Amino acid sequence: MADTFAISEVLELAVRIEINGKDFYGILAKQSKNENAKDIFKHLTEEEEKHRKTFQEMLDSVKTSAPEGTYPEEYYAYMRALADGKVFTQRNQGKEAAAKVKNEKEALDLGIDAEKYSIIFYEGMKKLVPGEDNKIIDVVISEEKDHLKQLVELKAVLG
Repeated sequence: MADTFAISEVLELAVRIEINGKDFYGILAKQSKNENAKDIFKHLTEEEEKHRKTFQEMLDSVKTSAPEGTYPEEYYAYMRALADGKVFTQRNQGKEAAAKVKNEKEALDLGIDAEKYSIIFYEGMKKLVPGEDNKIIDVVISEEKDHLKQLVELKAVLG
């Protein structure tokens, strides 16, 4: 089963997603000329760091486990497909994405997509962690949804 994820691998991806999100929003906060956008990007940078710490604590406390159900290999394949898709899971991916951004609209579109896919990834991750950790992930998901809302509202304001 070398083709599957252990919970530790999924949590490592979650940590990387948050590191890349922090890098992405941190660079945007420095580059943004609009004060409202700058403030939101700074706030999101802080939030991503908070999430990174949460997932790192979970990672530090877990053992390898399989998801409940009849077909754990298929579920792991699903999580791998999510992780390999539009979620910031590769090292320095957030920095690289921010470097390619040409304007705030493009930054917002990329941030909106990243938040959407992170939410989907974390929803899927809930099936892999012990029940007590689902509450923690639910809090992160709620905060990611709030980030998405903030980005969508900022996009509407900036036109």
